[in-house]
Amino acid sequence: MKVKGMFPLVAAGLLTLAGCNNKPQEVVNTNPAINLANLDSTVTAGEDFYQYACGGWMKNHPMPAEYSRYGIFEQLIENNNTQLKALVEELSATPQQAGSVAEKIGRLYHLALDSMKTNEQGVTPIKEELEAINNLGTKAELSKMVAELQKEGMSPFFALFVSADEKNSSMNIVQLYQAGLGMGDRDYYLQEDETFAKIREAYKGYINRLFTLAGSSPEQADAAMNAVMKVENGIAQVSYSREELRDSQKNYNKMSYADFLKSNDAFAWDVYFEAMGLKDIEELDVKQLAYYQNLAKALKDISLDDQKYYLAFNLLDAAAPYLSDDFAMANFDFYGKVMSGKQEMEPRWKRALATVNRSLGEAVGQMYVAKHFPASSKEKMLVLVGNLQKALSERIDGLAWMGDSTKLKAQEKLAAFTVKIGYPDTWRDYSGLDIRQDSYWANVRRSAIFEMEYMLADAGKPVDKARWYMTPQTVNAYYNPTTNEICFPAGILQPPFFNPEADDAVNYGAIGVVIGHEMTHGFDDQGRNYDKEGNLTDWWTAEDAARFTERADKLAAQYDNIIVVDTVHANGRFTLGENIADQGGLLVAHQAYINSLQGQTPEPIDGLTNEQRFYLGYATLWAQNIRPEEIIRRTKMDPHSLGEWRVNAALRNIDDFYKAFGIKEGDAMYMNPADRVNIW
Repeated sequence: MKVKGMFPLVAAGLLTLAGCNNKPQEVVNTNPAINLANLDSTVTAGEDFYQYACGGWMKNHPMPAEYSRYGIFEQLIENNNTQLKALVEELSATPQQAGSVAEKIGRLYHLALDSMKTNEQGVTPIKEELEAINNLGTKAELSKMVAELQKEGMSPFFALFVSADEKNSSMNIVQLYQAGLGMGDRDYYLQEDETFAKIREAYKGYINRLFTLAGSSPEQADAAMNAVMKVENGIAQVSYSREELRDSQKNYNKMSYADFLKSNDAFAWDVYFEAMGLKDIEELDVKQLAYYQNLAKALKDISLDDQKYYLAFNLLDAAAPYLSDDFAMANFDFYGKVMSGKQEMEPRWKRALATVNRSLGEAVGQMYVAKHFPASSKEKMLVLVGNLQKALSERIDGLAWMGDSTKLKAQEKLAAFTVKIGYPDTWRDYSGLDIRQDSYWANVRRSAIFEMEYMLADAGKPVDKARWYMTPQTVNAYYNPTTNEICFPAGILQPPFFNPEADDAVNYGAIGVVIGHEMTHGFDDQGRNYDKEGNLTDWWTAEDAARFTERADKLAAQYDNIIVVDTVHANGRFTLGENIADQGGLLVAHQAYINSLQGQTPEPIDGLTNEQRFYLGYATLWAQNIRPEEIIRRTKMDPHSLGEWRVNAALRNIDDFYKAFGIKEGDAMYMNPADRVNIW
C-alpha cells in the first residue's frame, strides 16, 4: 500500500498440477512453501488462475461469522492476535510499576474487557460533552467544538493533519482534508439504485437508534436523523470524487493563513485554529480548496441546531463501540452487518486488543518483536531488497518507452530509497499518556488527544524521517512518497509472505513481489510525481509523461471492465496506483529471481516448476473469501483491487506467466499480446 502523509500451513495434500498440461498427478509434498491442499485441481490455470491457485484454501477456510473478508492477511492477523493476547494478558495479570507503559497496557486492556462497568455507565461517559454540544449558541462556539472533537479522533466536516509539505518535503505543514461522511464515501449518498437506497435507510435507522439510546425522545431522534442526513448530503454534494483525490497537483493548495481566513467563512477559523493550538501558523495546505469554498455555501442553508445534531452524532458514532453493549451493538449492526455483511461481532478480547494496539501501538510492538521477530529475518530481507532494487534498476534501463533523461532521474530516485525493516530504531515515548480507571471511553478519548497532540507538535518543524507510520505488529507494508521510503513491518515477515524455509521461487513470488510492489509505488500514477527528495515536482519530459499516461490509461480501462458483483464494476482509475504496483512488483520480483539463479534451473518440486512456484507463491497471498456487501464497500473505498483481480487481472499482462502454465489463445486467462500492458 501507499501512505501519503499516510499496503491490508496445513497438512500436505496429494494432488498437484504438474508441468504445462495442468493434469493432476499423485506426488508427495516435500516442501512446506506450497501447500498442495490450497489448489483446486478441478480447474486449470488457463481457466481461472485464482481459483486454481486458491480454490482449495477458500474451500478449507469458510468465512468466520465475525469477518466480512477472511484471507491470508486475516489469518496472519489472527496468529499475531493470539501472540499479542498472551503478552498483554501477562502484563494485565502481573503487578507493574506505577506509571510504566506496561501498567498502561494492562490497565487499558482490563478496562476494555470490563463489560459490567461499561454497561453500568451507559451513556454517562459522553453525557457532559453531549450537553456541551447542545448548549452551543454561536458559530464561534461551534467552531471551537469542531476542534475539540477532531482532537478526540473524529472528523466532522473535514480533517486536519500535520505532514510533510509536498513541495518542501523536509518541513511539516498543517493540512486540511475533506471528510465528515459517516458512510465514508460520497457514492453512498449520491448513487441512485436499490442497493445504496437500502443502505441509506439503514443508516437513518442507525442515527435514530443512537440518539434514542442517548435519551432523546422519538421526535428529537427523528429531528436529529434528518439534520445529520441534511448535513452529510451537503458534504457529499461538494466532496471530490475518489478519482479527483488521486490528482496530486490538484490536491496541493498551499496558501498563507491570512489568505485562507479571508477566502473562506464556513467556520470561525481563527477560533478553530486557536482551539487546535495552531493560532501562530503562517501557512497551510488546503488540499481540496474548492471543497471548503463550496462547503461554506452549503452550510449557509443549514441551521446551527442542525449542525449541533451533526456534531452530536459524530460523538455518539465515535464513542458507541466503547460504551454499553446496546451502543456497541447498534454500531456493529450498521457498520458490521449492513455495510460489510458480517454476521457476528468480534469477541470482546479482540476488540480490547485492537484498542490497545491503536492507543499504545509501538509499546506493544516492542514486546512483539522482542519475542517473535528474529534478527535473521531482517538480514535476509535486506538482501532481498537489494536484489529487487538492482532488478528494478535494470528494468528502468531497459524501458523502450522512456527517454534517457527521465531514466536518469528515475534511477536517482530509486537509489535514494530509504528502507525500513521490522521495527523502528527508536521507540516512542508514552509517558505522557494517562490511562485511568474512570471509563473505557475516557481512556480512548485521552489516547486520541495524545495522538493528535503528538502530530500537532510537528507543525512547522522538520520532518522526522526515522518515524514509522505502521506499528511493527502490522501485517502490511507501505511506500511514503514524501520521504521516499519503503517499510516492511515485522508482522508481515512470516509465512506465507516470507518463509526462511521456502525455496527461492516462492519467496520471490511472495515477499519479493511485496517489496517490488512498494518500490513501484514510487513510480505509479501518483508516486511518479515526486522526486528523489520526496518533493511534488515534474521530473519527466513531456513525451515520456505522455507515454506513461497512455499505458496507465490502458491499464485503468482493463480494470474498469471487471464486474465485481452483480452490476458493480471495479474502478480502474481509483485503483490504478495499486494495480501498477502489483504489475511492477511481479515483473521486478521475477527479474530479481531470474538474476539469482545465475543461469541455473532448479529441479521441480512436487511436480511444479520453479516458474510455476513463483506465480503460485504470489497468488497464495490473495486467497480469501469475501461477502458481497464487503465487495461493494471495498470497491467504493479501498484503492486496492479485490484479491481475485490482484491475481487474474494482473497476471494476464505478464508474458512469462503464460509460458509458465502453457496458457494459450482460447483460454479464459489469455489476453492478446497487443492488449497487454507493461509499464515498469
